[in-house]
Amino acid sequence: MAKPAQGAKYRGSIHDFPGFDPNQDAEALYTAMKGFGSDKEAILDIITSRSNRQRQEVCQSYKSLYGKDLMADLKSEISGDLARLILGLMMPPAHYDAKQLKKAMEGAGTDEKALIEILATRTNAEIRAINEAYKEDYHKSLEDAISSDTSGHFRRILISLATGNREEGGENLDQAREDAQVAAEILEIADTPSGDKTSLETRFMTILCTRSYPHLRRVFQEFIKMTNYDVEHTIKKEMSGDVRDAFVAIVQSVKNKPLFFADKLYKSMKGAGTDEKTLTRIMVSRSEIDLLNIRREFIEKYDKSLHQAIEGDTSGDFLKALLALCGGED
Repeated sequence: MAKPAQGAKYRGSIHDFPGFDPNQDAEALYTAMKGFGSDKEAILDIITSRSNRQRQEVCQSYKSLYGKDLMADLKSEISGDLARLILGLMMPPAHYDAKQLKKAMEGAGTDEKALIEILATRTNAEIRAINEAYKEDYHKSLEDAISSDTSGHFRRILISLATGNREEGGENLDQAREDAQVAAEILEIADTPSGDKTSLETRFMTILCTRSYPHLRRVFQEFIKMTNYDVEHTIKKEMSGDVRDAFVAIVQSVKNKPLFFADKLYKSMKGAGTDEKTLTRIMVSRSEIDLLNIRREFIEKYDKSLHQAIEGDTSGDFLKALLALCGGED
């Protein structure tokens, strides 16, 4: 079983496959794609039941056995939502996140929600790996990309998150009270405004973007004691636009990261159309980290399982692949 992150009890739905043989998998995939039409079932079966580390080994074996690039072969055999999912699973996680960030900043409009979702929820180690992958794959720094694609206070928040400099320690009570006071002033529910708004905003941003998760939980508790309000509720009420969305995402991630993702998954399938991009991105990126926790939060909050939601909202091979990642019915 994959080891949970330190201090967390997170569990993914995908683990190392027992009795794994990369050559055997490479051969099976080659056979599945040979000739006219591909055996999608075989492709799905192998790729959704191996861990990412194992998939990388299969890529190596495929290249040494056939002198071909497995990713390129897969790309020519599958298309649409299924291709996005399968090719995403084949990428090392940091490169996958880097690609999602790049896509969010490509073209005319920026996908702010995707930028926030990734940068507000990754650990320092994950963020550092993403920075390296971004540089390697796109020959420019993630910070430069964010700078040229966003502006104002929102840009500063994203760049701060993208440095991966969040403190790792526990809580500090005196500091937490001071931080809660800053939050109360910026959110305009404290009686004693000190200093100008801009410097307060910067301090508030620094608190949310650099303090450790345990410390921020204490800050949120102190904030309630001080104001009788919940910090998330207050941010939603007092702020607006991308800045509000970014701060809310950080607060939700600190309070309960699996619940944050459960909400995003639910929204991606709610209503008439499906937001396949968000659905795919979360299922791919959380499958080995905390998807079992996300499933638990999902059924608790929405009275139906993630499995049921996916079944009711997608179809075909895409549905099969998502259910395989989901890892069972609750």
